[in-house]
Amino acid sequence: MTRRMKCVIAYDGTDFSGYQVQPGKRTVQGELEGVLKRMHKGSDVRVAASGRTDAGVHAYGQVIHFDTPLALSPEQWKKALNAQLPDDIAVRSVDEADSTFHARFSAKAKEYRYNVWTAAERDVFRRYYCAWHPYPLHIDAMNEALGLLKGTHDFTSFCSAKTAMEDRVRTIYHAEIEADGPMLQFRFIGTGFLYNMVRIIVGTVLEVGQGKRPPADIKSLLAAKDRRLAGPTAPAEGLYLWHVYYDRESFDHK
Repeated sequence: MTRRMKCVIAYDGTDFSGYQVQPGKRTVQGELEGVLKRMHKGSDVRVAASGRTDAGVHAYGQVIHFDTPLALSPEQWKKALNAQLPDDIAVRSVDEADSTFHARFSAKAKEYRYNVWTAAERDVFRRYYCAWHPYPLHIDAMNEALGLLKGTHDFTSFCSAKTAMEDRVRTIYHAEIEADGPMLQFRFIGTGFLYNMVRIIVGTVLEVGQGKRPPADIKSLLAAKDRRLAGPTAPAEGLYLWHVYYDRESFDHK
């Protein structure tokens, strides 16, 4: 009997060329499928994920699923996978899912977080895990700008010009910044995010924080639908796929 297993995984994206399999490159999907192939005695096992992440981007709550005939319990799966995966990937939980569950298509919302280190001196121990932005920032203005992104909008100005997706309308439920000393954390929850969307939003909102543009610019950027008018794309290392939500109630109160 084939069973569908759902896993929540975390990974340090520093040494990966992204999540998705690419010929000749080290990827998260490639490592996962390599372990599963060994466990299935050479048979290929395809892994589906909630979404891709780029090179250097991290995940704390990426969700994957795969189908298997092996009669292992969820706890046995977790131990077996963690014993064979490299140190920069960890399986946080495993559950047996209904056959209709799909890591990507069953998702109702995703949460991304972005870390920015704002101290005057670079922290060498954080260099792969947050962006460094050693300039004074007006946090209230930044939160005002983020508030204008909430709701349903066309986010063309905030996605890469390389985005193939024609439908660029997305809904953002939460967008805010929390400060813990010199560390700023942006937090976003939305129905989905376009290619580089979070990183471009962060780059633009940091310009608001520096006084380079007013918070109200967000409205005109949304209306313009022109990537050239928004701010720079923030570096990959600050970004984390934090959580994937599969029912609306679980994120409505957040």
